[in-house]
Amino acid sequence: PAIAKVDFSIRAGERVAIVGPSGAGKSTIFHLLLRFYDPLAGDVRVGGADLRDLALTDLRDHIGLVPQEPALFSSTLRENIAFGKPDADEATIIAASKQAQAHDFIMAIDGGYDASVGEKGVRLSGGQRQRIAIARAILRNPRLLLLDEATSALDAQSEAAVQNALENLMKDRTSLVIAHRLATVVRADRILLMDRGRLQAVGTHESLMVESALYRTLAELQFSATKILL
Repeated sequence: PAIAKVDFSIRAGERVAIVGPSGAGKSTIFHLLLRFYDPLAGDVRVGGADLRDLALTDLRDHIGLVPQEPALFSSTLRENIAFGKPDADEATIIAASKQAQAHDFIMAIDGGYDASVGEKGVRLSGGQRQRIAIARAILRNPRLLLLDEATSALDAQSEAAVQNALENLMKDRTSLVIAHRLATVVRADRILLMDRGRLQAVGTHESLMVESALYRTLAELQFSATKILL
């Protein structure tokens, strides 16, 4: 959808969740930040600079993206983790994997870091693929992190591991999260409530539960069946 009447800023190190019904404009905000397209009116700024004044490669070098369906290549686990930072040494790759809760399952696979993930990561479970994507993001050490959560289809054990990995990734980092889970919105410093391309409200989970009927409905429908993993 077109984004209209959206005006917000994010402080360095802040964790902000974006929530809203399907088609509200959540993904469009990510697409604008990544410059998949530019706004027809207004501007998008990072560090005070208009994104249109930055080289695309320079911009994306400072952004880490963990999408719902991570793109894995038909190569080794090591090469998939090091994608975007191919000069990373073994110790750095292992350290990132440990932070992403991936090292133990990698070492349990025949071949370890040299094992092939198969076509599009078919040899890995959904939770394992997510943790490889998180390890990749940790290795790149981006200033701005964009997360489109993908835990809804995971079993409880995988969900807990992915959530722990996400916490490691977001620590002390500016993070913008399209939130699908109650645990994420509860932990966010602020929540942006989107609907029909507009920013409807900004607040914490507690304040929006009191002030916004739309948010209360979302919380009851979208978050009621999820667990808070503390």
